[in-house]
Amino acid sequence: MKVKIINNSKNALPKYETSGSAGLDLRANISESIEIGSLERHLIPTGLHIELPVGYEAQVRPRSGLAVKKGITCMNSPGTIDSDYRGEIHVCLVNVSKEVFTVNPGDRIAQMVIGSYTQVNWEQVEVLGETERGSGGFGHTGV
Repeated sequence: MKVKIINNSKNALPKYETSGSAGLDLRANISESIEIGSLERHLIPTGLHIELPVGYEAQVRPRSGLAVKKGITCMNSPGTIDSDYRGEIHVCLVNVSKEVFTVNPGDRIAQMVIGSYTQVNWEQVEVLGETERGSGGFGHTGV
């Protein structure tokens, strides 16, 4: 699938790092380093604008290495980029560690996964079909 992209950053276009990768790495488009303190969040620009076909979305997700090693994650994970959005992609990073984290220009800060979606038409009813699970919610299996 071809996706139109404008790259207003000094970074290369996002790419798949391995043949089996689902996510494309997003990089910080900043001119100087940004420090994110413990429990602080910061909106990091990427310099990218995309035009997705109708029926597709992009999800912005944390990078597992940053999450495990540094306690850095995305605040609204996954963040959705709708097919009709044309603004710059930003990543809201949050530091859940006790240490200050520094984002440097060009750092890989998140990953973006492109996928299809289906829009629904609601059918309002009075009763839903029965299932074995029923209304069992969080922890209903005892685990």
